[in-house]
Amino acid sequence: MRTLLSAALLALLLAASPLHARGQVSTLPVPPSGVLGVGEAQLTPAFWIGLQPQPDREIMSRRQIEAQNAALFAQDKSMHELHKLPATLSAARVRGWIEDLAEPPARPLYDVEGRPVPAATLKHIVDARALDAIPASQKTRFGMVVRRAALRTFPTTLRVFSQPGDTDIDRFQETAEFPGTPVVIAHASRDGHWLFVVSPRYAAWTEAANIAEGSRAQVLAYADRTPYRIVTGAKVTTVYTREAPEVSQVELDMGTRVPVLTDLAADQPVNGQTPYAAHVIELPVRKADGLLAFSPALIQKNADTAADYLPLTPRNLVTQAFKFLGERYGWGHAYDGRDCSGFVSDVYRSMGVQMPRNTSSQGVSPAFARQAFSKDSTHEQRLRAAQDLRLGDLIYIPGHVMMSLGQWQGQPWVIHDVLGMSYRKADGSTAHVKLNAVSVTPLLPMLAGKDSTFIDHMTSIVRMRP
Repeated sequence: MRTLLSAALLALLLAASPLHARGQVSTLPVPPSGVLGVGEAQLTPAFWIGLQPQPDREIMSRRQIEAQNAALFAQDKSMHELHKLPATLSAARVRGWIEDLAEPPARPLYDVEGRPVPAATLKHIVDARALDAIPASQKTRFGMVVRRAALRTFPTTLRVFSQPGDTDIDRFQETAEFPGTPVVIAHASRDGHWLFVVSPRYAAWTEAANIAEGSRAQVLAYADRTPYRIVTGAKVTTVYTREAPEVSQVELDMGTRVPVLTDLAADQPVNGQTPYAAHVIELPVRKADGLLAFSPALIQKNADTAADYLPLTPRNLVTQAFKFLGERYGWGHAYDGRDCSGFVSDVYRSMGVQMPRNTSSQGVSPAFARQAFSKDSTHEQRLRAAQDLRLGDLIYIPGHVMMSLGQWQGQPWVIHDVLGMSYRKADGSTAHVKLNAVSVTPLLPMLAGKDSTFIDHMTSIVRMRP
């Protein structure tokens, strides 16, 4: 179940904490945007790269990253090794996946117009899971995501919110998965229009039209195909093609890996056009009967892709993160964007580093080197840790994660996908700035609640290192 918190809930939680801000009012200049200390220069990757003494040094080698990824899947219970699932699934296992995702709503929820969602509607949505129809035992079925697919808490497209007017955080939105992602198809909704699927890093409901069912071999082999391209832009789309609409203008998000076809004649058209100025890739498609097939598609050669994962270096961390700068906050990858944990995981994914989906799992994963904080950690201990932050470090507080840009002007700076920031002004009042986007901010002045700072609520710092 997702543990990310809305801005209002997070503020209430942190305001009740006994920890208090002990720093002085920030002396950073306040530009017209209201974002402390951030001018036009700080909104460019070149500025932060220029602060690095060795921007091209390798932080982790490819072999070290692969070893960490293997440890992540072996040790982290939030991840799923699909190839290790048994040939049959028990009802207890399937029911456990579904019920672990969420309990039936117990609090009032509101629709996008601010109207209360009737209890009968919620009951119908919960019943649509058809838990009574789970067979005692079933063959393990495999499938593949064929388009950017929303994964939902329940089998419904109804968007619901915790309070009227708060329409940024849909409580039934979990995450998204991308074309080519393998899944196990565990269950279907009562009407058959939704599937409960298990991907390598999530288990939730998605519309059946997003999934093509194939054999175990078909599905699992796709991820290992070579050669391949890695999407290194925030997102790229395949070339428009009238001849094959199922692979026309397909959106591929950062870090997506797609196999390249090399056995096609270079002088023959693909999907109605010459392929000489494009990469010919292969994408999964869903046939009319719901089964999996594959089709060639084109990505322009001038699109932001690479022949392999990018090296994990300071330069690449900054460059990749800044490709999302200004993108609207999208809870659970909604709004065609991403949220705070989706942002950092997509950045690292473009360098081959796999991460759990949610902050609650990322910040405690046994596969990562991390510094943990407890209620007994003092403000001074937390401040020392903040002043030791290096570029690429991930800072976790309840419900939020930030990526460090390193130190500047004697303090740490971060880039994060964040709803807003608050800080103490010189006159003692509090400034509130609505950001709702991937933004650059200083870390130390940021308030979490009335009298406490972000660093007073750090739960862990994750540092990617061997």
